[in-house]
Amino acid sequence: MQIALAPMEGLVDEILRDVLTRVGGIDWCVTEFIRVTERVLPASTYEKLAPELFSAAQTAAGTPVRVQFLGSDPQCLADNAAFACTLGAPVIDLNFGCPAKTVNKSRGGAVLLKEPELLHAIVREVRRTVPAAIAVTAKMRLGFDHKDYALECAEALAEGGVAQIVVHARTKVEGYKPPAHWEWVARVQEAVRVPVFANGEVWTLDDWQRCREVSGVENIMLGRGLVARPDLARQIAAARAGQVLAPMDWLALQPLLADFWLQARRKMSPRYAPGRLKQWLAMLTRSYPEATALFNLLRRENDCERIDALLGIEFPVPQRLSIA
Repeated sequence: MQIALAPMEGLVDEILRDVLTRVGGIDWCVTEFIRVTERVLPASTYEKLAPELFSAAQTAAGTPVRVQFLGSDPQCLADNAAFACTLGAPVIDLNFGCPAKTVNKSRGGAVLLKEPELLHAIVREVRRTVPAAIAVTAKMRLGFDHKDYALECAEALAEGGVAQIVVHARTKVEGYKPPAHWEWVARVQEAVRVPVFANGEVWTLDDWQRCREVSGVENIMLGRGLVARPDLARQIAAARAGQVLAPMDWLALQPLLADFWLQARRKMSPRYAPGRLKQWLAMLTRSYPEATALFNLLRRENDCERIDALLGIEFPVPQRLSIA
């Protein structure tokens, strides 16, 4: 079984990838999508969106980071993927699942699920262009506005040469509304010979157990559920090994939250750093009542120094806080 951290645009950047992978249980993660249109992007783009490439393509915890691309031009995607490989990308991932309207209007993400032939052409060209030792993987939804082409799309990806397929078990139109149709993951796995990962609506250990029973697959990609409960991957890994692991409580989460804030302070301008903290806190409220109280305390606070004081930390600090 492999457990992956989903590439959520605008949420799981290198800071959150770092802190979540240090909690444990995650086998690999994926960058936010790198959008490709008409040229090979410069190295500066990768320094911004995939900075782990310049640190052995892994997070500080040693978790491998795959590079994800989004676009519709097979040759342009292939050329950019080949360049990313020269920078050290260990795996190239292709995004056929993004539901954002702006992305879909520009012929990217989930809208391509209307064109199985194009999916195949993209994967085939990327697979042909990148070194044979570097795997090409893909993430898809069950369709755009219906599921009629779900199996055809999965087959197009597999026949094109992907090594793995992650299936977000909803259509684009269904967005993130429950339920996730895990039974369709089982149908996809029956249709292709490559490993399939289930994705969608796994918030708890019980959800994972039901997902595994319904989908019939062992591999899982966790998105919002892992952001809301940072030790979910570790809980699942332990359960898979027949062990019982005590959940991470709010007190144990504090150094993790503090380190996230300090990294945001270093990376972002004072105008944007508070918003990143509030974004994660808002998701943590699903699992931790204490997060709700802290979020309400910080809701209208945009002064970084006052936030430092409310969190009880000093900025800058001489070294990274430990979550051990």
